[in-house]
Amino acid sequence: MAPVTSLTASVHQRLADALSAALPEAGAADPLLRRSDRADFQANGILALAKKLKGNPRELATQVVAGITAPDLVEDIEVSGPGFLNITVTDEAITKNLAARAADGERLGVPYAENRGTTVIDYAQPNVAKEMHVGHLRSAVIGDALRHMLDFTGEKTIGRHHIGDWGTQFGMLIQYLIENPGQLAPADEVDGEQAMSNLNRVYKASRAVFDADEAFKERARKRVVALQSGDEETLDLWQRFVDESKVYFYSVFEKLDMEIRDEEIVGESAYNDMMAETARLLEESGVAVRSEGALVVFFDDIKGKDDKPVPLIVQKADGGFGYAASDLSAIRDRVVGLHATTLLYVVDVRQSLHFKMVFEAARRMGWLNDEVTAHNMGYGTVLGADGKPFKTREGETVRLEDLLDEAVQRAAEVVREKARDLTEEEIQERAFQVGIGAVKYADLSTSASRDYKFDLDQMVSLNGDTSVYLQYAYARIQSILRKAGEARPAAHPELALDAAERALGLHLDAFGATVTEAAGEYAPHKLAAYLYQLASLYTSFYDKCPVLKADTPAQIENRLFLCDITARTLHRGMALLGIRTPERL
Repeated sequence: MAPVTSLTASVHQRLADALSAALPEAGAADPLLRRSDRADFQANGILALAKKLKGNPRELATQVVAGITAPDLVEDIEVSGPGFLNITVTDEAITKNLAARAADGERLGVPYAENRGTTVIDYAQPNVAKEMHVGHLRSAVIGDALRHMLDFTGEKTIGRHHIGDWGTQFGMLIQYLIENPGQLAPADEVDGEQAMSNLNRVYKASRAVFDADEAFKERARKRVVALQSGDEETLDLWQRFVDESKVYFYSVFEKLDMEIRDEEIVGESAYNDMMAETARLLEESGVAVRSEGALVVFFDDIKGKDDKPVPLIVQKADGGFGYAASDLSAIRDRVVGLHATTLLYVVDVRQSLHFKMVFEAARRMGWLNDEVTAHNMGYGTVLGADGKPFKTREGETVRLEDLLDEAVQRAAEVVREKARDLTEEEIQERAFQVGIGAVKYADLSTSASRDYKFDLDQMVSLNGDTSVYLQYAYARIQSILRKAGEARPAAHPELALDAAERALGLHLDAFGATVTEAAGEYAPHKLAAYLYQLASLYTSFYDKCPVLKADTPAQIENRLFLCDITARTLHRGMALLGIRTPERL
């Protein structure tokens, strides 16, 4: 099917052609078209153009109006003020545009991106042998949504879960396991909860011995050396920690309604064998230099409190490698091995300086350039309803599983209150979709760089900017479609539209442009805002325009058509955010 041209694009093109005809010396001029509350659209470009060419803007605007002959598209166009154009499109054009979108299957007229490549998204990075907490939430939710959006616009995405599976703490854990065998069951014999319980027990017990017994502490440090040198027994036990942790990770991601692919879990350990070569390449090229025994990269514009340069430490004076070495090795691997054109990191905003230095070092090496770019999607902190860092009453970090369980429990109360003819099993299924959707939407409807308050009462509310409001709008439409009997959704371009129908139709026209913009800017909050406005406009339409009791059969079909394409747009948009839309609530 040919791409669906939006009304905005059609009007823009007609105006641009009329501008070029009226003022050939201006060349290809942009009419600066935008949506307006004075008409359907307003064009402001004539003002700047006339000023540039020392002409009268109002006269030029009048010439442009005279040059537009598009009765199928433009209902009315008037010159306003010093040379603005207020444009109203025809009802017929709105309905025909929506019909074309409806015929475009699940894409709904959303175009593929012009410049498509391969994006490696680094997101959802838990730590082996440690519980996931509220701090792991945003990376997972934001990364998953960005991946859905980029995939839909035609980008090839590859996930990378850079899990913390390497480092000194594994010497402590493995040594304890050697001296106290039988503490971990095989990974295929435990579920997520049992796996985390086992890992917690081993971690706490090993930490207690490590802190109390100097001899054990020394044996643990030697075990780190054995791990790094590839000792077979040590690696086998390390792998058991990784495998058991994966069982737990998968159980949490399943609760988040996210797909995590095993081959995309590529932790710090995967780059262990690359780090020495990365350091050698950096030093030989002169990008990194020796300073007080360490291998570091300096930057003129990055200085500490004493105005001394803050270096990026690639290799410590004792020969050990830090995060910079593994992150730079990961960039090499993703660019050379995966042929990435874009590297997207969804990490805590507090790591922004680190990644700024890593990216700059990679650029100096030529691993990043004009064709291969890296972006840090630094996200803000999850706060409690009181606006302070989210903690338990005891002051501890909130377990992610507890948070998700409570969200589903609260959602069950809302669903049960509204439920009609739903079994308890169906209520629990809806509660999962509503509760997890509420958590995701609260995150995604806020600009990623900002902190946001985790307030479950607000999240599961049927009122306001919540996923429940959007899900309820979708379920309401499905209810109307079920009650329609023999009447079927069908577009009738010959019919005049009510003001609420027009507003809904024009907003539906903007879906493709919104998805394109949100994906291109890595801004899921822009898609969330669009969907909330869509649900709000649908509510207004529902209140003002009877659907099944409309005046004529044709009007019933046309309004059912508006309901149907609104539902399909809500469903697709929510899916791009990783949120489900239940058929009934």
